[in-house]
Amino acid sequence: MGRHFLFYKSRYSRLVKPKVIAIVGPTSSGKSSLGIYLAQKLKGEVISADSRQVYKGLNIGTGKVTKKEMASIKHHLLSIASPKKQFTVDDFVKRAEQAVSLIYQTNNKIPIVVGGTGLYVDMVLGRMAYPAVPPNPALRTQLENKSLQKLFTQLQKLDPRRAATIERGNKRRIIRAIEIAKAIGMSPLPDPESKYNVLWLGINPPQEKLHKNIHTRLLARMKAGMVAEARRLHKSGLSYKRMEALGLEYRHLARLLQKKISEEQFLIELERDIKNYAKRQHRWFKRNQNITWVTSKTQAALLAKAFLSR
Repeated sequence: MGRHFLFYKSRYSRLVKPKVIAIVGPTSSGKSSLGIYLAQKLKGEVISADSRQVYKGLNIGTGKVTKKEMASIKHHLLSIASPKKQFTVDDFVKRAEQAVSLIYQTNNKIPIVVGGTGLYVDMVLGRMAYPAVPPNPALRTQLENKSLQKLFTQLQKLDPRRAATIERGNKRRIIRAIEIAKAIGMSPLPDPESKYNVLWLGINPPQEKLHKNIHTRLLARMKAGMVAEARRLHKSGLSYKRMEALGLEYRHLARLLQKKISEEQFLIELERDIKNYAKRQHRWFKRNQNITWVTSKTQAALLAKAFLSR
């Protein structure tokens, strides 16, 4: 079945976990490029772990990797869901586990999980136990009428650990976090029974360079037609309310299209929020002591090859 076959027993009858490479870090740090590079070097396939790139049509706004940039490397979990409906963490974990199995058993390659949505990455790779908390419609209705600030303050009291890493402008995610906290208390801790043997690689450029990357990338997306993309999405039935719930770029795009803010305000406020989001991403991943922070593709490739040879 090949050297990377999913789950097998050695002659000592010990379960051998499949090897997975994870590439994490803040937005605009170069994760996608490194993932493709390692996939080329190691005969791997990429599993995207991004909470917005799972949606169809959210391409320019999310900075989704293009067909050309993929360089013929197969990518999983991109553009698989309608943006009109919520794609949950549970949905992601199920689809990601299926992708890992497919890459090993059918394609006999190495899964490379690439993304900055820390919750998604940690859930699927076993750093957090999935909270099996069903939706509470009555609570959601009650919370929906509260302001973002009041919701965030409530979450800080209920679960300060989750509040420290959550995207503060994402009302839907804050409400879900409150829902979980009210049901089970603090957010789940790492799951000691992870299914995978993971090599954690992180990218975190110096702040000055990262901020420059964020600025350059934002201007490039504007030039590529990010506003026109949002306008098309709205015309195709994506409501402004749902667009705002998608967070970050789409929250600001919804306000721009409704003329609630000027284009100048849009650029200033969005860039500020992306930088703040990058800080929260770094805080999230900084908690993971298993991450090796790399500074070059060559270093990452050497670490990956040594990991796979063990």
